[in-house]
Amino acid sequence: QVQLVESGGGLVQPGGSLRLSCAASGLTLDYYAIGWFRQAPGKEREGVSFISSSDNSDDGSTRYADSVKGRFTISRDKAKNLVYLQMNSLQPGDTAVYYCAVADSSIVVVSPFLYTYWGQGAQVTVSS
Repeated sequence: QVQLVESGGGLVQPGGSLRLSCAASGLTLDYYAIGWFRQAPGKEREGVSFISSSDNSDDGSTRYADSVKGRFTISRDKAKNLVYLQMNSLQPGDTAVYYCAVADSSIVVVSPFLYTYWGQGAQVTVSS
């Protein structure tokens, strides 16, 4: 049984940083493209950051939403079977529940409909 668990969310002041972790059981994250999505109250789920599998020619290529480019970084820890989302210069507009998801693909895909497994979400609140 596949399970994804996000951790590292919380309350942070504007300009602060958080690092979200996505831990998996039942599969090896490195074989799949991974996405971080977020959903704020009253808004649709939004793709934030994506990383391809290391097990293809893209070799861990990444993609970011324009709203987070230069502030967020997605990365893997293969040994620990983790994926991270480092979030810097956080703004109130980044407040949302953040989800990690595993795609049925090794290359980056941005549509949430192409993601098979989802975590339960981690709340990130940016407020003074």
